Amino acid sequence: MSRANQRPEQADRPEDGASGPSGLMDLLGVAAVLLEADGRIDMWSPQAEELFGYTRSEAVGQYAAPLLLHPEHQDAAIVLFAEVMETGRGWAGAFPVRHKDGSVRMVEFRNMRLTDSLGDHYALGLATDRSTLRQVEHKVALSTRLITQAPIGLAILDTDLRYVVVNPALASMHGVSEADHVGRRFREVLPGPSFPDAEFAMRKVLETGVPVMGRRVVGRTPADPDNDHAWTVSLYRLEDHHGQVLGVANVVVDVTERYQEARKADRAQERLRLVANGSARIGTTLEVERTARELADVVVPDLADMVAVDLLDSVLQTGRTDVGEGPALFRALAVKTAYPTDAAEGIVPPGRLTTYHADHPAAHCIRTRRPLLITHLEGGDLTRIATDSEAARLFARAGIHTDMAVPLIAREQVIGVMGLARARNPLPFDEDDLTLACELASCAALSIDNAVLHQHIRSAAETLQRSLLPQLSPHHPGLEVAALYRPAQTFSEVGGDWYDVIPLGGDRTALTVGDVMGSGIPAATAMGRLRTATSTLADLDLGPARILTHLDKITRGLEPYIATCVYAIYDPHHCRLRVASAGHLPPVLVRSGEPPELLDLPTGIPLGVGGIPFEDTTIDLNPGDQLLLYTDGLVETRNDPIDERLEDLLHLLAPPYRSAEETCERLLQRLRGPGGHDDVALLIAHAEPMPTACSAGRRPRSDKSPGSSA
Repeated sequence: MSRANQRPEQADRPEDGASGPSGLMDLLGVAAVLLEADGRIDMWSPQAEELFGYTRSEAVGQYAAPLLLHPEHQDAAIVLFAEVMETGRGWAGAFPVRHKDGSVRMVEFRNMRLTDSLGDHYALGLATDRSTLRQVEHKVALSTRLITQAPIGLAILDTDLRYVVVNPALASMHGVSEADHVGRRFREVLPGPSFPDAEFAMRKVLETGVPVMGRRVVGRTPADPDNDHAWTVSLYRLEDHHGQVLGVANVVVDVTERYQEARKADRAQERLRLVANGSARIGTTLEVERTARELADVVVPDLADMVAVDLLDSVLQTGRTDVGEGPALFRALAVKTAYPTDAAEGIVPPGRLTTYHADHPAAHCIRTRRPLLITHLEGGDLTRIATDSEAARLFARAGIHTDMAVPLIAREQVIGVMGLARARNPLPFDEDDLTLACELASCAALSIDNAVLHQHIRSAAETLQRSLLPQLSPHHPGLEVAALYRPAQTFSEVGGDWYDVIPLGGDRTALTVGDVMGSGIPAATAMGRLRTATSTLADLDLGPARILTHLDKITRGLEPYIATCVYAIYDPHHCRLRVASAGHLPPVLVRSGEPPELLDLPTGIPLGVGGIPFEDTTIDLNPGDQLLLYTDGLVETRNDPIDERLEDLLHLLAPPYRSAEETCERLLQRLRGPGGHDDVALLIAHAEPMPTACSAGRRPRSDKSPGSSA
């Protein structure tokens, strides 16, 4: 602030009483000596005693030249004295003076003529030690140079934190002239929200005297109001040699370039962290929607305030990216916001089908295969990123100010789009953000495409699997039969589980359940071949062990597959069941009025291994009894022991008894749960009375015979 602009009470107001002494005069030690016209000493100050060594009584009344000068210097001094007294012109300069101790010192003089009321002339000499004066001059010169030419900002503020001195460097940093600093308080010059802490630190330094070193301040000044700058600030309390507090010195170094480089390095580290995080978290399953949600979870809130992931519906339906004529049809897969916001209502929700207008960023990505970055969204631009005017209104109310869209490209095909926006985060998206989004989108696109491909393959395998299973009649002679098949509920591939119920001569029925080890279409195909072979062999009227022997030979020709299987033949006229197992889990027998039990059968070896004969076991199966055949997907889990799971199975089969179909559904619901990771084939046969009923009161029996035929 110029002096003309200072407040009147500060510019021209007289001091309210005497102020404290300046330490500068004491530092210089200025001595005063008054000489009469004839050169005799009339007055002698205490500083003169200190400077020249003579006391007042020793000096007053003496001629100055003989007392203070060597003889060789006296004539020159007398000439100078006479000139001052005659002309009235002052003289200034250094002169050698003899100290009382005999040493000679160069003393800086300021001599002037004084005239009293009577017209008499006197000579006043002001003197100080020249070496002391030179030290002060050097310090002042150095300080002046530092203040005016140093690239660092320097300022002195008084105890009210008003600027007293500001160098050009600091004035340039602030964007305020040196003159407009002087007399104004710190916060009047820098009113921004980044500077209250700096003011507090200054007051603390004034109070305690403890300096502040290298504190970083980030903010904006009138010099560059649109961008952040960074400075390191050091503060020191200023005192005179009496200890009186004069104010605070402010040393400011502009470290904006270093700060920006550090921010770039931090952002690079953040990008690497996000990419690494994305690689670890995206694509953990072969589920399309979950993979899209994983992508959304990675980018919000670290990169964007909100994100939407859309996939071309043609990719989901057919696996092809050909959108045909007209606008592309998208299916929303995932939406996420970093906080509750009105903008969420303007984003197409997951599961919804939609088309975007030609100027929409998603349409741009599909059309050009290139990302789109909109750094600053003005009011009219919101209609470009919105599906309709209502969505644009919601986006405006939410404060969305920057947007970008990134194509999801897998195997050189655009399969969808990821859209990102910021509202609460004040920083606009930049090229670095776009590069990071593209890297994450590329990682996610391949995982999504793999999930889509797997979904199509799995759907085809499941269709094949179901087409290979029989359409059962619920009633067979002496039996009520129920069966079901369920594919894996997770996105692992369909397996090779099967069941079959085959009518035989003499009202007999063959019951079988098996499991080809493996997954996908090849396993389903192998299962179909084994089921067909089983049905063909059943027509030969062979016993269970012989059937398994032939199936073993057939399976050995299906390398690399092996299978487990249970094959049983029920004769309703004799209430007798013959059963054999090839490495399969034991069937469950539920006798009327008795606890369920696992059949104790020779386990046998899986089909396809060969070398060991299979054995038949014969048991009684009376009306009211139930037989349960199942595959391991019903009871096996990744965390529970199989013995415990089999106990759970028996517990669920305890009374009260239900129909065979109800029992199937109950077992599937209670044992498999929502996270079934394997296929399940389940077959329940409930024995019913025949016209030629089994003998009343007949006790169950079990006979075993190796490799028997029917």
